[in-house]
Amino acid sequence: MGRRKKIVEQCERLMDNPDQIRNIAIAAHVDHGKTTLTDNLLAGAGMISEDTAGEQLAMDTEEDEQERGITIDAANVSMTHEYEDTDYLINLIDTPGHVDFGGDVTRAMRAVDGALVVVDAVEGAMPQTETVLRQALREGVKPTLFINKVDRLISELQEGPEEMQERLLGVIHEVNELIRGMTEEMDDIDEDWTVSVEGGTVGFGSALYKWGVSMPSMQRTGMDFGDIMDLERADKRQELHERTPLSDVVLDMVCEHFPNPVDAQPHRIPRIWRGDPESEIADTMRMVNEDGEVVLMVTDIGIDPHAGEIAAGRVFSGTIEKGQELYVSGTAGKNRIQSVGVYMGGEREEVDRVPAGNIAAVTGLRDAIAGSTVSSVEMTPFESIEHISEPVITKSVEAQNMDDLPKLIETLQQVAKEDPTIQIEINEDTGEHLISGQGELHLEVITQRIERNQGIPVNTGEPIVVYRESPTSESREVEGVSPNRHNKFYITVEQLDDDVLEQLRLGEVTMDMPEQERREALQDAGMDKDTSQSVENIIGKNIFIDDTKGIQHLNETMELVVEGLQEALEDGPLAAEPVEGALLRLHDARLHEDAIHRGPAQVIPAVRDAVHRGLIDAEIRLLEPIQDVRIDVPSEHMGAASGEVQGRRGRVDDMYQEGDLMVVEGIAPVEEMIGFSSDIRSATEGRASWNTENAGFRVMADNLQPEIINQIRERKGMKTELPESINYF
Repeated sequence: MGRRKKIVEQCERLMDNPDQIRNIAIAAHVDHGKTTLTDNLLAGAGMISEDTAGEQLAMDTEEDEQERGITIDAANVSMTHEYEDTDYLINLIDTPGHVDFGGDVTRAMRAVDGALVVVDAVEGAMPQTETVLRQALREGVKPTLFINKVDRLISELQEGPEEMQERLLGVIHEVNELIRGMTEEMDDIDEDWTVSVEGGTVGFGSALYKWGVSMPSMQRTGMDFGDIMDLERADKRQELHERTPLSDVVLDMVCEHFPNPVDAQPHRIPRIWRGDPESEIADTMRMVNEDGEVVLMVTDIGIDPHAGEIAAGRVFSGTIEKGQELYVSGTAGKNRIQSVGVYMGGEREEVDRVPAGNIAAVTGLRDAIAGSTVSSVEMTPFESIEHISEPVITKSVEAQNMDDLPKLIETLQQVAKEDPTIQIEINEDTGEHLISGQGELHLEVITQRIERNQGIPVNTGEPIVVYRESPTSESREVEGVSPNRHNKFYITVEQLDDDVLEQLRLGEVTMDMPEQERREALQDAGMDKDTSQSVENIIGKNIFIDDTKGIQHLNETMELVVEGLQEALEDGPLAAEPVEGALLRLHDARLHEDAIHRGPAQVIPAVRDAVHRGLIDAEIRLLEPIQDVRIDVPSEHMGAASGEVQGRRGRVDDMYQEGDLMVVEGIAPVEEMIGFSSDIRSATEGRASWNTENAGFRVMADNLQPEIINQIRERKGMKTELPESINYF
């Protein structure tokens, strides 16, 4: 305990000096060695034993993480490091690499200023490397690079110095190409964020054998790649670790090249907060003023069996202390802070206060969810955290014993609070609880945790794929009439431009933006000027345009019109799946003079009816979710691997050699990819490694539409006959 207490005291001492704080995340593709690397850093900071580092996986605190050998939850830890005679406080978040848990990575990026991207020297930059880099750069977080598993190049692949240099430079080039492509359009990043060996922003090493080097460390220790290869080949890895320990190399790089909160916050605040830049609160956030109003952005909600809910997040301004009463954005009243702490891996250590520029763990914020803004005065909340992919797979979950039902509902609501990428829907008609997530593994982990942690035995249904509906042409003007025949609405539906739809998907265009800014963003994406000026509302990934002129009573009825649109677009006419990519125009309306005859019971059904008829006239089609697939496999199994993709209505786009393996790249529908893991193992005798990444939605082939629509309607208990007007399949 003595050692730990000492570290906590050191952290507390450094918290007040934002110049000496570094908030960082470690991010990478699955199995590239993040958690093993984090172990090394913990050992270097004296928090775990040197002997077990790399095997202990101290940040994988949950039982299922240790069993599966992957990180599922982002884990926080605070540590100290001395660099050039100055002590630094490093708040680190170890993030998951598996695509199904990408939501944790996005949320972690909101709390930090720097991202250490880890890449496997043998595999190079992989699809998820690209995703985590994009998540970091979109949040204005500066990257550095650590190339891991260099020992494999020396001992397994027996590469000579030239081959090895070529390969490592290749990895750096790949990562820089990604960074360049993503930072081109970011006006607020004025410095060059690409990484380089000479600049000291690239490190190499082996997290498993605990050694690492960078240009500055080579200059300091006098060791070069030749010495490293000799020691590695002679199996003198312990000596290698002692002469150039990985933790020093990486933590020196963190202290030297990542911005401190004072440098980072002036750039980051305009990127993640749309409030008044002239206001006092904007000033205190930019200045990292610990005496200003309290502003905390919650990035993670966890459950402690003893303390209840713990909200972790970044303190942008002010100082958080026990007993404060704070506002939580979007909820009424205030929440009282019960305790404040910092993370030490799986444990939380209570402290008296946490000032601006730090990452804090707080209890007592019962209304907060991941993404909430918590503050001492009412303020414009931070931008919502945009998750790159959306739920594509759904399962039904039911309690085996009826007595467990209330507890199950409570647990599911808690799950949705902890992980915003999970969607929970309780179907009142069928009594089913539907849980939607990023992939099979995501849902498997969630349901397993409900059973294990809450002790609720559950039955889960077969995975169901989430579809979308989208118009494919332009409709005529259609009329929607209210049940009392006194109100009429005239609407047309057309397809949204791909670029505009992409902006909606990325959250770059929202109704929360200032009107002028929204217009410009839509025009930049290709929408014509008149249309962009008449945007009345954005509903999901659809845009509603008001093209009417001077219609009496429309203003006071508009709220109900939007409600009708929402209902119609949540449940499309084909299979009650959400509609996306529709541009709806209201051209005209006839409204009854008397408000009593144009209430919700009249307006909502009329609008809903008009929208559905317009969508059918615009030849609405079902869209299915697809995934990018990458398979690495020995050449003799290449045919079997590509056959697995093609046999699932997939398409192989590329095949090429990388090292001693062949790489097969393509796309396939999510529905066909269920059960892919066992099939690919048996087809390639277990020699293939693969990964999938959600790649959005595409229109399903016409010959499959009727059958799939029928299946969904049947599952949802709807009439299976489609309206006669749907005759275009």
